[in-house]
Amino acid sequence: MRPAAAVPSAAFALVLLAGCTSGESSDDPAGAQAPEDTASAVTAAPDATRTLVTDADPVASAVSTSRALFRSSPVVVLAEAGDPAAQLLGASAAVGLGVPLLLDDGSAADDVLDPELDRLGVETVLAVGDASVEGVDDVRAVPADVDAVGEVTGLDLDTAEPVAADGRVAAVAALDPESPAALEPAPEEPPAGESPAADPSASPSASPSASRSSSAASSSEASSSEAAATELPDPLPEFDRGEPLVETLVVTSGSSDALAGVATARAAGAEVQLIEGTDPRASSELVDRLAAEPTVVVLGADLGAEPGLEWKLDTAATGTQLPGGGQLLFPEHTMIALYGIPGSGALGLLGEQDLPASIARAQQYADEYRPLVDNTVVPTFEIIATVASASAGPDGNYSAEQDVETLRPWVEAAGEAGLYVVLDLQPGRTDFLTQAKQYEPLLELPYVGLALDPEWRLGPNEVHLVQIGQVGIDEVNQVVTWLADLTRDNALPQKLLVLHQFQVRMIVDRERLDTSRDELAILVHVDGQGSQPAKQDTWAVLHRDAPEPLYWGWKNFIDEDVPMISPQETIETVQPTPELVTYQ
Repeated sequence: MRPAAAVPSAAFALVLLAGCTSGESSDDPAGAQAPEDTASAVTAAPDATRTLVTDADPVASAVSTSRALFRSSPVVVLAEAGDPAAQLLGASAAVGLGVPLLLDDGSAADDVLDPELDRLGVETVLAVGDASVEGVDDVRAVPADVDAVGEVTGLDLDTAEPVAADGRVAAVAALDPESPAALEPAPEEPPAGESPAADPSASPSASPSASRSSSAASSSEASSSEAAATELPDPLPEFDRGEPLVETLVVTSGSSDALAGVATARAAGAEVQLIEGTDPRASSELVDRLAAEPTVVVLGADLGAEPGLEWKLDTAATGTQLPGGGQLLFPEHTMIALYGIPGSGALGLLGEQDLPASIARAQQYADEYRPLVDNTVVPTFEIIATVASASAGPDGNYSAEQDVETLRPWVEAAGEAGLYVVLDLQPGRTDFLTQAKQYEPLLELPYVGLALDPEWRLGPNEVHLVQIGQVGIDEVNQVVTWLADLTRDNALPQKLLVLHQFQVRMIVDRERLDTSRDELAILVHVDGQGSQPAKQDTWAVLHRDAPEPLYWGWKNFIDEDVPMISPQETIETVQPTPELVTYQ
C-alpha cells in the first residue's frame, strides 16, 4: 500500500488511499448533484474547509485528488506515469470531458488504482499511450496522438500546443474545460554549448532551428501515421459532466507529482492557483483569493512538507497584506527608511518636518530606488520609540520611553500612506523584551516591526556615551520568541526584526541567534558612520559567520559619512545588496 503523507494538524482533512469505498463519501457533500437516469460524472467539493493531498507518488496523488473532488464518474482518462506526452494529452482530454485523470505505473493497479475505479463506478477507461488496466471491462486504448484522442473523445483538438518541461503543470492549470488545448511536450533544447544532433536527412545548409523544426514535424507526422495505421476504438459513450466546483480553490507549487491532480481539478471546474515556493504568504494573489473563503485543496508533497502550513494559511486567509503586497518581506521588497523621532530633527531626518511632509519625504527617497532594483520598493519610517537619556529618569533606566498614544498618529498615518514602520528601542539599563512589550498595541498592527539597538543597551553601572553598549544573544532570542508568537497568534504578516550592529562585540554570541521563526524576517542593520572604505570593511566583517537566514541593512548618514553615497552607488557598491537602506 502506498501510504498517504501525514497530516500536520487536525484542522486539515487528509485524503487517505487506504480502505476507501464509495460508501465512505458524505451522503450530501457540498457541491454534489443528485445522479440522473443518464450517466453523469458527479463532482463534490470536500466537506472540510481545507483538504491536504500530499502524496509524493504521482499515481497516489492523482487518486487522492480524484477522491477529493469527484463522487463518481462513468469515464476516466488513464495515462502512463512515465510518459509526458500521454500525461499532457490525457490532461487535455480529461479537462475537456470533465473526468478524472489517473495514472498507471505498471505496479499500482491492485492497491491504488483499482479501488478508485471501483469507488467512482467507472464503466469506461480511455487509456492514452501505453497505459493499461485490468479492473474495467471497457478499456479504449488510443495512442498519444491528437487526432486519435480527438476522434475517440469527440473533442475539438485541432492544434497541438508544445509545452516546455518546466511549464507543464502551469499549462494544465490554464486549460479551458470548454475548449482545451491539445498539450504535448516541446522538443528539448540541447545543453548550452552543444549543437543539436545532426539529422542525416537534412541538407548541409540547414540551420539548427530548421533541423529541430523538421525533426519535431517528422516526429509528429510519424505519430499521426502510427495512429492512422492503428485501428481506433469506438467513440466514448455519452455522459454528462458534473457541476463545476466554482467555489473550490486548488493550490499547488507546480511540482511534477501534481500534474494529474491539477488536470482533475480543472476537469471538476475548480480554480487552480500556482504559487512560487511553498509558503502561501508569499503570493499577494493567493492572499486575496483566500480572503474570499473558498474551499481549499492543497496539492503537492512539497506544500504538505512546508513547516507551519496551517498557521500560514490562516494568516494568508486574513487577506491582510504588507505595504508593497504579499505577507513576506524579503526578497519581494526593498525598504528605504527615514530614521529619527517625531518632532525633533536632532536625531535624524524623520523629525525635521511635520508628519505629512515626513511621509512625502520618505516616498521621495523611495522613488529614487525604484529604477535601481527589480523588486517592490517600500518607503519606511524607523521611529525611535525609546531614546537613550543622559539622566537616569524616574525609573532609573537611562531611557526615555515615548507613550504609545503619542506615537500612534505617526504610525497609523504612515500605514495608511503605504509605509512600513519600525519602532526602535534604546533601552539603557532595562532589557529589550521589557520595553518591546510596552509597544505591543502598535506591534499588533500588520505594518509595524521592531528594532533593537545594542549600542544603547547599558550594563548595571554604565552610562551612555562612555562606552558602546552590547547585548547577549539570550536576551535577543527572548525578543525573537515573544515577537514571533505575537505575530502568529494574531495571524499577522511577517514582521521585521532589526538588530543594529557596527561592532562584532555589540551582539555577544550572535552565531546562536534563533533564525528558525519565519514569522519574522531578522535583519542586521550595519549602521556605522565615517569613510566609505571603513564602512565597507565593517560590512564585510559583520557578514562573516552570520547565521542564516539573515537579511541586511545599510545606513547612509547625511552629515557624518565621508562622503555619503548616492542611491545608485548604494545599490552598485554595497554587496550583497541590502534589503533595507536607512537615512539619518
